[in-house]
Amino acid sequence: MTIRLTILCENSVGRPFGLLGEHGFACYVETPDGNYLFDTGQGQTLVCNARYLDKDLSNIKALLLSHGHYDHTGGLPQVLEGCDDLDVYAHPDIFANRYWEIEGKRHYLGIPYRREYLECLGANFQLHRELVEIGPGVFLTGEIPRNSAFEKGDIQQWAVTETGEIQKPDPLLDDLSMVIASSKGLIIVLGCAHAGLVNIIEYVTQKFAGEKIYAVVGGTHLGFSSDDQFEETLKVLDQYQIEKIGVSHCTGLPKAAQLASRLKERFFFGNAGTVLKV
Repeated sequence: MTIRLTILCENSVGRPFGLLGEHGFACYVETPDGNYLFDTGQGQTLVCNARYLDKDLSNIKALLLSHGHYDHTGGLPQVLEGCDDLDVYAHPDIFANRYWEIEGKRHYLGIPYRREYLECLGANFQLHRELVEIGPGVFLTGEIPRNSAFEKGDIQQWAVTETGEIQKPDPLLDDLSMVIASSKGLIIVLGCAHAGLVNIIEYVTQKFAGEKIYAVVGGTHLGFSSDDQFEETLKVLDQYQIEKIGVSHCTGLPKAAQLASRLKERFFFGNAGTVLKV
């Protein structure tokens, strides 16, 4: 059974001659039972990169959204316009209005489009708080319990719920990850890991008891981590003997360089054009 992951959107580009980079993330997942798209980036590079990499966005069984930030959902219209009706799996809080205070200025972070507009384009939203199996061996985690003391989230980000409640900081309960069963073990695909990479790994090991985690791919959010969080995260990656760690997006270049130095051959950089074949 062959599983192939191809990163379509990422901050940087790993292959020359045609690919483009943007601040965001999207990953195309091919399985023997069908293809899936996890996140859509900002929408500026998804279609052209998919075309260059020969990935058919109209031939996906479902779209999975990691969380409701613009740099993971901005390409929604382009995907929906290329499909008929499409199941879109996410958390019920995905449409909260979100903001980030930076140097005294407020920036909007939420999904750039109204739910009604996306539904008119053919989105069939499947919203779940719990772990859900989307296809054979393909899962979306549901809410991740926040158990680690050192993964504190983003204190500068806040949200306004659909009922008007202001949440400071934004709890980002909709931060979900994709889990894929492969012949070598589980593959975890991260959007931004706002829930904390250690929390995510611990949750997956509980939900899939006895299963080995083979690879972790995507945005780890370690670019915003303290030294303590970074060191504790490395301990967990070693504890579970995870063989492949492919970091992207919000990992940041300094932390990615440290990971490469510490993890050696287990490390790879997951930029646009990167392929993981299992």
